[in-house]
Amino acid sequence: MLKSAYPYYLANAPVYANEELEVTDKYTGAVATRVAQADAAAIDAGIQAAVDAQQAMREFPPYKRQEVLNHCVTRFKERFEEISQALCIEAGKPIKDSRGETSRLIDTFRCGAEEAVRIGGEVMNLEISARARGYRGMWKRVPIGPCSLISPFNFPLNLAAHKIAPAIAAGCTWVMKPASRTPIGALIIAEILAETDLPKGAFSVLPAHRGGADLFTTDPRLKLLSFTGSPSVGWDLKARCGSKKVVLELGGNAACVVDKDQLDRIDHVVERLVFGGFYQSGQSCIHVQRVLIHADIYDLVKAKFVAAAKALKMGDPKHEDTFIGPMISESEAKRLHDWIHKAAAAGGTILCGGHRDGAMLEATIMENVAKDQPLACEEAFGPAVVISKFTDWDDALHQVDDSKFGLQAGLFTDDVHKAMRAWDRLDVGGVVIGDVPSWRVDNMPYGGVKDSGLGREGVRFAIEDMTEIRLLVIRDR
Repeated sequence: MLKSAYPYYLANAPVYANEELEVTDKYTGAVATRVAQADAAAIDAGIQAAVDAQQAMREFPPYKRQEVLNHCVTRFKERFEEISQALCIEAGKPIKDSRGETSRLIDTFRCGAEEAVRIGGEVMNLEISARARGYRGMWKRVPIGPCSLISPFNFPLNLAAHKIAPAIAAGCTWVMKPASRTPIGALIIAEILAETDLPKGAFSVLPAHRGGADLFTTDPRLKLLSFTGSPSVGWDLKARCGSKKVVLELGGNAACVVDKDQLDRIDHVVERLVFGGFYQSGQSCIHVQRVLIHADIYDLVKAKFVAAAKALKMGDPKHEDTFIGPMISESEAKRLHDWIHKAAAAGGTILCGGHRDGAMLEATIMENVAKDQPLACEEAFGPAVVISKFTDWDDALHQVDDSKFGLQAGLFTDDVHKAMRAWDRLDVGGVVIGDVPSWRVDNMPYGGVKDSGLGREGVRFAIEDMTEIRLLVIRDR
């Protein structure tokens, strides 16, 4: 169960300043707990504490950073069910998905602990011409400095972890603004970090409403902004963040291609499509939104996919057999419900789903949706999938790329030449062969191109963004 109230964390310490932020149970709509909300003065103090602590954090040795991260891994395991239940309540995420995310939280911090002692450099040969004779070079990575971390509502544990763990491993201080709808996960991480001997001021977790959080973006004392969220917000923040480095993990409308050679494993393909399209009610930037199926097997895949979607249980996310829980809010469910019926009015066919009750939206599959409909060309971010057929592989790849987004794509094919052509041609951050684009493991480079963002997460790759290269040149006498 959730506590009745949670503090924010300022300079490593809990502060029960108020109980202004209400966090609701996303299934019942009732207030589940209250959280202290940071004002501009608290945010300013957190940033200054990070600045003041940066030198101590820089000198905090790699093995100590590793110990901090390993301590978190141990405590996350000890509090596994508590953390999972809290996530289920604050995000409305089915409990099985919540436990899965808690497992990924552990994986991400474990990866951070491993990488903390691997950050190195290189000895360089500078004698590339006569004028450089007698010169030696070497470089190393050093912390970029205080970081601003802004995490989203849909993965409040793991996407916070993908910012926090590499920042600690890299030796950076940081301030975090968790999503105001789902701040509890980040606050539990902060509670556990407060048990460690990180330098005082090394971190602050400060829930705040978007309108009052401008310092996270504009303050010049911060040297990097790492933001995960919607494209419209992300690009606006980049435009306002000044000279600081920016990493953006934004939206998508991921496509999955099913080739005709998948006939003997259609049940497996459909199982993965159901997962990719509807896990945690489709509220993932790499959820399967568009499925392109070869015409030779289209009718069979369609029939099995629709039957499987109809069989999904929708209801209270606290129940073990629930697959579809609520969307994050009724307004978001209404927005997607409107897109579905707009697509239907324009000639699309609803094969299953399409009904809404408050924040609950049925798993929906449509076909014959015009490509200019929001359901096809924007980010649905909910339990809706559009299917279509193709006959030519290269044309299917073109359709995958016919999007302003470019996060990940999934392809079911046994032809290695088609797979390699897709990897070469598709303008996306990642190509997944033999599975849906929704697949992610936490040490891989993850991020997108076009409107899906810039930079990469995945602990080692985030560390590269959170460090700078410093060169040393020595001239022999």
